[in-house]
Amino acid sequence: MKNLITIGLPSKGRLKDKAILFFENNGLKILQSEKERNYFGTIENKPSIKIIFLHAKEIIQRLGDGTLDIGISGLDLLNESDKNLREKINVKRKLEFGNANLVVAVPDDWIDVQTIADLEEVSFDIRSKRNSRLRVATKYPNLTNDFLISKGVTQYKIIPSLGATETYPFIGSSEIITDISSTGKTLVDNNLRVLKDGLILKSTACLLIAKKKAVTLNNFFNFLN
Repeated sequence: MKNLITIGLPSKGRLKDKAILFFENNGLKILQSEKERNYFGTIENKPSIKIIFLHAKEIIQRLGDGTLDIGISGLDLLNESDKNLREKINVKRKLEFGNANLVVAVPDDWIDVQTIADLEEVSFDIRSKRNSRLRVATKYPNLTNDFLISKGVTQYKIIPSLGATETYPFIGSSEIITDISSTGKTLVDNNLRVLKDGLILKSTACLLIAKKKAVTLNNFFNFLN
């Protein structure tokens, strides 16, 4: 269909529910198939708009390659993406949901480590005693690298996390972690605490648009408050 607008929304969880509510609050009622595994939807009385439900990370990828025109995803995922991908996406608006912080967290029993400066000392201690680097488990290697280097921490290495990053220091896979946290409860429950100056990024859900489609999407954004 000519002038079809394709919108990517998160496929599960609170982000999905809040994204649907955001559109409905702007008079755009999303219609979904009753089939549990159906990933497509439409907007009532708007046949030129197609909805695709995707993983929040994939929404960033598809906006970058032009498969999607509009999407809702997290600022953390956008900023973690490669620079050439970020340059193809505009943040149209930060939304009032999906708030979370990307933070540096250490085990509770590291009582002498309260700040990033303390962490730098520990990293040199590990280097001299074990001839190895401080290991940082994370799903956000780019943001973590940028942050630690900006703070003068150099003697570390990134351990890519595939899930349950909070467990890594306690199974011998890393010394510390960086992770996204909305309430901090999961970190506390797993005997971790955030460094006093360990905030890497304050994230939120964002309405994103593919830059090359920005001009042609003006009519759509007239629907939104």
